[in-house]
Amino acid sequence: MSNVVATYRIKAKADLNKQAEQIALGLTVGSWTSLPLVDQEQLRAHKGHVVSAQYIDDQYAKLAISYPAVNFTNDLPAILTTTFGKLSLDGEVKLLDLDFSNELAAAFPGPAFGIEGIRKQVDVYDRPLFMSIFKGVIGRTLEDLAEQMRQQALGGVDLVKDDEILFENEATPIEKRVKTNKEVLRQVYESTGKRTLYAVNVTGPTRQLVNQAEKAQAAGADALLFNVFSYGLDALQMLREAPEVHLPIMAHPAFSGAMISAPNHGVSTSLLLGKLLRMAGADFSLFPSPYGSVAMPREEALSLKEALVDDQSPWKRTFPVPSAGIHPGLVPQLIADFGLDSIINAGGGTHGHPDGAEGGGKAFHAAIRATLDGVPLEKAAEGSEPLAKAIQQWGH
Repeated sequence: MSNVVATYRIKAKADLNKQAEQIALGLTVGSWTSLPLVDQEQLRAHKGHVVSAQYIDDQYAKLAISYPAVNFTNDLPAILTTTFGKLSLDGEVKLLDLDFSNELAAAFPGPAFGIEGIRKQVDVYDRPLFMSIFKGVIGRTLEDLAEQMRQQALGGVDLVKDDEILFENEATPIEKRVKTNKEVLRQVYESTGKRTLYAVNVTGPTRQLVNQAEKAQAAGADALLFNVFSYGLDALQMLREAPEVHLPIMAHPAFSGAMISAPNHGVSTSLLLGKLLRMAGADFSLFPSPYGSVAMPREEALSLKEALVDDQSPWKRTFPVPSAGIHPGLVPQLIADFGLDSIINAGGGTHGHPDGAEGGGKAFHAAIRATLDGVPLEKAAEGSEPLAKAIQQWGH
């Protein structure tokens, strides 16, 4: 039978089995034992079932409840409302995971490109990719952005993304922004042979998102940046499945902290920023690294990474993009924690280099090469002035 099994951590009551049964019934048929037999037969296929109920400690328990797919349409808003809608308002309860039957999982597209498709676009297969971002873009002109793009591309950055707070505006509208930056990237490619992809932020009212994405694509954008948790997972899937849009989608975690940060409320990080983003169509998932000032606990970050790259899932793999607080001295730790199939994303660690974004990019590439060759960064810095300056500034 097609279904979804939801796993929760919940503040336990004295009778745990009764508590679990009340949730299973409350989110499906409402009641059971008080129903006439004829009604039970009619509603049996719709009834939620307790899969397991066990205490974690003297306060909390873990429950797993199965919900029949016949109860909802095959979309994430319906599934999340069924499994965690009103339950999310009922005290200390956290949605840890959703396990989908094969039939139900097949209804979701997953990434269009995934890790393998992105690597093909940049023609890089043997190392983590390196990404940077525009900094201080509010109120800037197209010329300002073009110069930032040029410096980043000359530093060897594989991908450059917009800032998530850069919305449609008169000074840097999306079509002109894409065309201007793509011309810069064309010039750099002709002079260096290094290809850099540009991810443009798609914004506006939800009803206009597909049209904005089509404009960006027509202007030459390589990927879309999307503030998925401000708009909703279904809006991400809408962009992924739009017939005329064929671009990778980079999911930004803005606003997700409202859902994942509390230990006993909300949704687990690996589910929200991992499995659900992946199944809805994100090719990249950005999330706070364990190392910066806005740090995600390391165990959560590693669990999230596994949800994005797990080969047992039916969807293509999504690139993990640990972000915030990244500088060249952290590259060995990043590669140790997140592996080759990840993206090193650095804004301040690129632009804040003493030699600017070009020097920052070169410092990161030197650190990546050294780490993969097994050379300590201090030793590698002897042959790389950009890396030496980065280590002097940020340490390692």
